[in-house]
Amino acid sequence: MKRNIYIDFFYLTLLASSFGAVIVLGAFVAPVIFNTDTILHDVVLDNYNAGIVMSEIFHRFSYWAYVLAFYVIGYELFMYKQGQRDSIIFVSWVSTVFSSLMFSAVYSPKILEMQKLGSEATQSDTFSNVHFASELDFKILAVALVVLFIRRLQLLRIS
Repeated sequence: MKRNIYIDFFYLTLLASSFGAVIVLGAFVAPVIFNTDTILHDVVLDNYNAGIVMSEIFHRFSYWAYVLAFYVIGYELFMYKQGQRDSIIFVSWVSTVFSSLMFSAVYSPKILEMQKLGSEATQSDTFSNVHFASELDFKILAVALVVLFIRRLQLLRIS
């Protein structure tokens, strides 16, 4: 059976770029946005306004996460049908899809909704819990993407 290497290449590129986006957003963008006092001298964003900026960035990333989730579903179901069944891949692709959709469909909209209520809502325990869960979800997404990428690369080399 002849494999279409371009589809595999696109899939691996999608996984790698998604992991890169997660790392850039979590490790570089967020710390800069929330620490503007060390960078800017005349204008300083308070945590509420910095959160609004960061939420808009994550909201836009949500579109990418939807594309990621649906492409992973399609690709992995096709590969499953082709006989490439692997428990590591199954756990990692389900985790990738679940965490992508949770971030895009649950956490981002909920955080945006609470921010529209004002700064008091963002200081509540509910907001703190939702924010913590979204951070944890983002970390799960990063790990799942790396595991899925590495395992798919290993299986691609074997076949």
